[in-house]
Amino acid sequence: MEEILSIVTKNENETMLVGEKLALTVGKGVVFTLVGDLGAGKTHFVKGFVKGLGSNELVTSPTFTLLNVYECGKVPVYHFDMYRLENLEEAQELGFNEYFDLKSLDGIVLVEWPEKVKGLIKCPHIQIKIENIDASTRKIVLSNMGGEE
Repeated sequence: MEEILSIVTKNENETMLVGEKLALTVGKGVVFTLVGDLGAGKTHFVKGFVKGLGSNELVTSPTFTLLNVYECGKVPVYHFDMYRLENLEEAQELGFNEYFDLKSLDGIVLVEWPEKVKGLIKCPHIQIKIENIDASTRKIVLSNMGGEE
């Protein structure tokens, strides 16, 4: 794991802005994992990211649907929330592993709660860790990751 960037945000808007600016730097075929406690700001980060790709779509947490797809920006965004899954096998049964083949990926993947499906994401990816500093302050750390073992 190689740290790329560390930044502190003071409110939700700043967290969204980090996501928005990151989106301007990437194209299709990139996978991001979002790690952080409940309420850390993972979905706010995704809201900014989708906006940065030029989409005005309403971004919501896919906690109950598991996957939201946003197609109105420059490339499709596949936003997963693995929180409700029990294990890796459940994700594989749903066919989620096809989204982690970088050669065929036609968009960008963002995965909340990747630790629930350890071993699913075998491709190189970027981890976005969001830590609560206090009620509104967050530390966002981006790290280059190889595939999971």
